[in-house]
Amino acid sequence: QVQLVESGGGLVQAGGSLRLSCAASGRTFSSYSMGWFRQAPGKEREFVAYISQYGSSKSYADSVKGRFTISRDNAKNTVYLQMNSLKPEDTAVYFCAARPSGFYGNAEVAYNIWGQGTQVTVSS
Repeated sequence: QVQLVESGGGLVQAGGSLRLSCAASGRTFSSYSMGWFRQAPGKEREFVAYISQYGSSKSYADSVKGRFTISRDNAKNTVYLQMNSLKPEDTAVYFCAARPSGFYGNAEVAYNIWGQGTQVTVSS
């Protein structure tokens, strides 16, 4: 089974950029669609971005559309989240998650493998 490890979080000033990475172990990475979620302090975890198994389909939360870009490199078993024009309200723990084939939608329940999360803090 795939295991996920996020990296790339940190502290950045508003307007800055970060690129998150999510490295997957296992040989079946390309069989999973991938998503990024985030959880801010005191709030529910929310969907951020989605990418299909080979990258042909992507979707974003309205709050990040035009600022964040999701991509993947199946040869490296890695999915990325490029975050530009960061805002203080983007501060959260960011999680990557894997959605197996046969499941649809971007609700958390559709994703059955989760990373441990990486903290992103945006200062004003």
